[in-house]
Amino acid sequence: MLYGRSAEISALDEVIARARDGFGGAVVLRGEAGAGKTALLDAAAARGGAMRVLRTTGVESESDLAFAALHQVLWPVTGSLDALPEPQRVAVHAALGMAVGGAGDRFLLGAGVLSLLAEAAAPDGLICVVDDFQWVDRASADALLFAARRLRTERIAMLLAVRGDASVKGVPLTVDVRGLPESDAAELLESRHGVLPAQVKRDLVSLTGANPLALGEIAARLTRAQLAGREPFPDPLPGGARLFGDRVTGLSAPARLVALGAAVEADLDLVLRATDRLFAEQQVRPAARSAGAGRVALAELEETGLAEVSGTSVRFRHPLIRSAIHEAAAPADVRRVHAVLAELTADDRRAWHLAGAALGQDERVAAALVTAAERARDRGGYGAAATALARAAELTPEPRTRAVRLKDAAVAAWLGGRPGQAESLLAEARERADGDAILAMEIAQLRGRFELNSGNAAEAVRILAAGDSLDMLADAAEAAAYVGDTAAIIELGRRAAAHPEGFLRDTVAGIGLTLDGDAAGPVLLRRALARAGELEDAAGYLWAAAAASQLGESDLATEMAGRAERVARVSGMTGQLPVVLEFVATAERIAGRPARSQAISEEGLELAREAGYENTVAAHLANLAVLAALRGEEESCERQAREALAIAVPHRVGLRVGVAAYALALLDLCLGRYAAAHDRFTAIAAAGPGAGHPTVAWRAAPDRVEAAVGAGDEAGARAALEAYERWSEHAATAESRALLARCRGLANSSEDAFGEALRLHTNPFEAARTALLLGERLRRAQRPGEARAHLRMAWETFERAGARPWARRAQEELRAAGESGQAPPPAVLDALTPQELRIAGLVADGLSSKQIAAQLFLSPRTVEYHLYKIYPKLGIGSRTDLARLVVLQKAPVAEDHML
Repeated sequence: MLYGRSAEISALDEVIARARDGFGGAVVLRGEAGAGKTALLDAAAARGGAMRVLRTTGVESESDLAFAALHQVLWPVTGSLDALPEPQRVAVHAALGMAVGGAGDRFLLGAGVLSLLAEAAAPDGLICVVDDFQWVDRASADALLFAARRLRTERIAMLLAVRGDASVKGVPLTVDVRGLPESDAAELLESRHGVLPAQVKRDLVSLTGANPLALGEIAARLTRAQLAGREPFPDPLPGGARLFGDRVTGLSAPARLVALGAAVEADLDLVLRATDRLFAEQQVRPAARSAGAGRVALAELEETGLAEVSGTSVRFRHPLIRSAIHEAAAPADVRRVHAVLAELTADDRRAWHLAGAALGQDERVAAALVTAAERARDRGGYGAAATALARAAELTPEPRTRAVRLKDAAVAAWLGGRPGQAESLLAEARERADGDAILAMEIAQLRGRFELNSGNAAEAVRILAAGDSLDMLADAAEAAAYVGDTAAIIELGRRAAAHPEGFLRDTVAGIGLTLDGDAAGPVLLRRALARAGELEDAAGYLWAAAAASQLGESDLATEMAGRAERVARVSGMTGQLPVVLEFVATAERIAGRPARSQAISEEGLELAREAGYENTVAAHLANLAVLAALRGEEESCERQAREALAIAVPHRVGLRVGVAAYALALLDLCLGRYAAAHDRFTAIAAAGPGAGHPTVAWRAAPDRVEAAVGAGDEAGARAALEAYERWSEHAATAESRALLARCRGLANSSEDAFGEALRLHTNPFEAARTALLLGERLRRAQRPGEARAHLRMAWETFERAGARPWARRAQEELRAAGESGQAPPPAVLDALTPQELRIAGLVADGLSSKQIAAQLFLSPRTVEYHLYKIYPKLGIGSRTDLARLVVLQKAPVAEDHML
């Protein structure tokens, strides 16, 4: 029976009930040792009715074994693995040791865990219970948390119990398990010890903080006289591991040995075999050396109530017992137990037992840990790999090898989404690498990359620019581009030009020379782009996108960014995808596909937060702020821009500062606040490195011209036009020329320029903006008949795009021109959310639900859930109908969804 936990049970019941209805979620039970978290988990799991229950418990002795907990929780449902998309299935097979190798992609593994849990949830739902989460191995914890954050459409409730303040990243719902209410604590005492004096109950409750475990254990060891209040309590009362200290020391020597073996190894057979060897070594009394002596000692341990055999494992009644056993054991005894267990085990278990037995540095042990780290890394367990490599470095006697292992540990920690640990390990590697120039430069390059992704971008430029290799110069140029430091990009480009000809060299040098006004720059960029067909990795395609963007060819830049996304999703390069999605989302927005841009930025934001890439978080927030501005959503725009600036400003990421500032300026513009918009756009154009970005100023120039004209600053409009003409000198695409023509129409009041822009536009939303500007001028020139066609087209486009402020403006102008037509009927696909539009587009491309799930890191059941929502919205009943609709409306690049 549970005492005083009605509120906690009610909170867990709600999570489970919602999951049963298809609205899954996760909850953290947080409390000190003995607070009753396990009892709450037991009660909650029993209240799920027909829902399936999968359960695991973190074990301290297995916290370094990659995927130990995941193996335990998923093993009962491995029969459903065939239902997973192949990439996810391969990743889960590898993680569970059912196959060799794997993609080494923790996002893919996390998606596979989600998919397998979703399969296990059919038909009645699933409760996934993880106790002692603070001791779950890092690889398992990462995979389970990835799934926990994506349960919204699944029939899954995930209940995680954790001690103290251990981090459970990304699960916001927490139930605090504190001491019992005084009346319930008193009732608990009396249920076990009969009627007690009121003062005794009050004193026990006060001294134990009403902790259920402490109440029970302390009251059980008090004498009758103490319970009756005739004698004082012991002073001090035992707490923590000391609650069980006397019972541990009271065990016989053989039972203490079995207990120590079970404290460092959960497997029953291994514990018994190890203790049998140890009995023989220690020459304990002859009875203990007899066959089955280990089992006799185990029976004694069980009789005390300290431990129990559960299947093939030895489990302690409470984790504090394990701590008490370690406190009672001599360090030499602990090492010897580990040494014997190392002789009986293999692979990762052997490596960690060798490490537990090590006394001082030992290359043999270090090498075993490195091998264990490689196995974990190959299966996507980067956190576990980082831990193993860091311990290997501690045990490594040779200084350079130690530095290399620290560096590798830093990379693994970084890929595992632990930037703080990565930076600490890399700092230690840097200290150990003193005197080795090649290794020091490798470490410097990593430091620069770490800074660029999560730290000060200007500092990243300084670190990376110290290198001479083409890779470091390219990284330095990338960092300088984030900062917006044109002078540094030019200098780095000139240094890159000294390297042999090639795609990367031509791109880096070409960008620098182009920015410097050198005619050779565009030539190099076009030569680099001619090699784009030879590219194989996402990073190369991003450089191609940068080259195209520098030439002013945004459509080609969008194509290259799209290729980078496709490669990153299937390459297994975990660290690349959140960053790649920055550029894909931006390119989709610039190309006029806001729904796709929104969905990509939402995905990228989630992945960037999981990876710990703060500057990428800022990038996606800034892009989402621009999209909110286009829709006229003032509160969302300002909030997301503010959050982006809070990261980007101190980190000197001028590109993202500029985009966030652009969002606020665009919001003012679309709401008709021309003076405020003009001031903001002027500030964007004048901002220096770290506070703004030349590319943002260039892309914002058409908006700046419009704001200046709206604010009555004709000279400012002409100045902005002249700057835009210089920036667009090498642009060859029709859309680039269209925007330039519109700017000339605004600044010079040229109807012909507006007409030229309308003929050239390939982006329907930008065409609508031009049509609105031209229609306004025609109406005010008393030519309403000519104005109406332009204004009607603009209104319909804005309505279908969800750009409410522009739609209202166009509608008002149209009415003033003498037409009060009905709002255009929504396009069929307008009813879909951004995520539903992405799925619809992939269906039209011929992908199955499994293939879509693999691309978007979803479960196939989640894809099907979205499809079942899509069908009634569109009045259709099959994938074939959906594909036909998408193709007919050219989704996801339909005019109706272009901004």
